[in-house]
Amino acid sequence: MPSPDPLALDPISDVLVSPGYLAGPGDSRSIFNALDLAHGWTKAIAFGTDTYYTSPCQRVRVANAVESFYGGWTISYAEDPLGVPDWITTFDRNTPHEIVAAFTKTLVDGLHNNFADYLSGGQHHTGISPASLTAQHGWEPVQGSRPFRTVSPDGHAAYQMRVGWLHEYDELLTPEKSTWRMSAGTDRVYAPSWRTFFSRYTPQHLIAASTAAFTDPTPVRRALDHIPDRHRSLVSVTHVETAGLGPPAAAALARSANSLAMSVPPRPATPNPLPARTGSRRQR
Repeated sequence: MPSPDPLALDPISDVLVSPGYLAGPGDSRSIFNALDLAHGWTKAIAFGTDTYYTSPCQRVRVANAVESFYGGWTISYAEDPLGVPDWITTFDRNTPHEIVAAFTKTLVDGLHNNFADYLSGGQHHTGISPASLTAQHGWEPVQGSRPFRTVSPDGHAAYQMRVGWLHEYDELLTPEKSTWRMSAGTDRVYAPSWRTFFSRYTPQHLIAASTAAFTDPTPVRRALDHIPDRHRSLVSVTHVETAGLGPPAAAALARSANSLAMSVPPRPATPNPLPARTGSRRQR
């Protein structure tokens, strides 16, 4: 049967994808723009591809090292600008950009007064924790899991907390040992499509900002061919042009667009997104 929407087979057409954690990384310009426009922050380009930002107070370093082990974004904070970081957060290259942007925007907005506005008594303090956000959206704890884990209703995303003692330097050196982790994919735990790590002393309001984006059921915008091939049977897709239709019409077209998206020829195979670790810790 011919498609009611001739754009459904156009791989570059914009669509709304739900859930967002399976939509692919998307366009990272919102992250770069927030940092480029941040007052007093400095920017440096290295090796032609890697971008580094430093806060005016010199305590925060943000790296987008494309060819490093994780790719994506690594963010660190050190009370002593020349000392060992107090905390490190790592978003791998496949993390949806909305999750990264929520973290960086809150970081930039609150750093000028050391996050006082986001702490108890501050004008932006909400008291909302990552755990309350997952519960609010119907995520369920996995009984007896170690690390402790809550899972999305569709079973394809997880927020987990490591239990037991670990020296803080171990998780600074090895993100996989971090206290908190977000992940999503066909196998959310052992072979996720993307992972994000937060070390123990990462401020809770920053983790909560990312968790809010992670658990938000609102569809996100993507080009159709940017949805990972392995996720196409797991997501709902609606063309942007139909977003204003009534619920019955939009739902019907979403089902049609979803099935058509499955027929788009897959893109050529790409190398393993997490290449073998090489080099020093500086190339994370």
